[in-house]
Amino acid sequence: MPSVSDNARVFRKSVGLTLRYVVLIIGAAIVAFPFLWMIFTSFKEPADIFSRTFRLFPREWNFSNYASVFEFIPFASMYLNSVIVAMVITISQLFTSALAGYAFARLKFPGREVLFYAFLATMMLPEQVRIIPSFLLLKQMHLIDTHWALILPWMAGPFAVFFMRQSFMDIPQSLFDAARIDGAGNGRILFRIVIPLTRNIFLTLGIFTFMWSWNMYLWPLVMTHSMSMRTLPVGLSMFQNQMGTNWAALMAASVMAITPIVVAFFLAQRKFMEGITLTGIKS
Repeated sequence: MPSVSDNARVFRKSVGLTLRYVVLIIGAAIVAFPFLWMIFTSFKEPADIFSRTFRLFPREWNFSNYASVFEFIPFASMYLNSVIVAMVITISQLFTSALAGYAFARLKFPGREVLFYAFLATMMLPEQVRIIPSFLLLKQMHLIDTHWALILPWMAGPFAVFFMRQSFMDIPQSLFDAARIDGAGNGRILFRIVIPLTRNIFLTLGIFTFMWSWNMYLWPLVMTHSMSMRTLPVGLSMFQNQMGTNWAALMAASVMAITPIVVAFFLAQRKFMEGITLTGIKS
């Protein structure tokens, strides 16, 4: 029969596990509440939103809020602009960071470490500092109010290069030595060995980059001036004016704006978490 000490140990373990789940559930509820409030508010009437009595669920489900989004802003064109900008930036950064990360991780050349840390130091420069000289440069190139003004400055990034470099450094040197013995060059090693081994890392970085580029606000606001070139984050700010904020339409537009990110994350959730875990593991 189990002793008293064994029963006490099992009881303490059960209590600790229960408390842990309670804390996690409370934390998850706190994080999820603003998201749920946004979804339900997108279906509410203005009277429900500004009611003194708090109600999470709408009294009547008003689907016309989603239709009104297209009346306030050119939502379709802004959505398309966001998709184009986010996709091109993501693909470009994955490609350029793979090349640069491989060079900094596995190629030996004079000044490699100095160049890497100098490139990494640019992360300390805030976007607000770079935006004026970048605007003047893009204006001289006649790229203002085009997709290139939103894409070109972000086709490579220090964080992406750092992320890739650290991942490539975790691959055992024996794999590179064996590939070179078989006559493989750097290009073949990168595309045939390194990238297949780090596909979870690519997926993780791709999601990070897509989320960041999808949510860009200040850069598109400054670099574009026509409604046809504006992106979704800029469009969402247009629901706020001198007459107040149309909260129902704003929440409806926000739900539609974040849908691609949420869908992409849930589809790639397992690979995403594996990529984050593998980034910090030394082979």
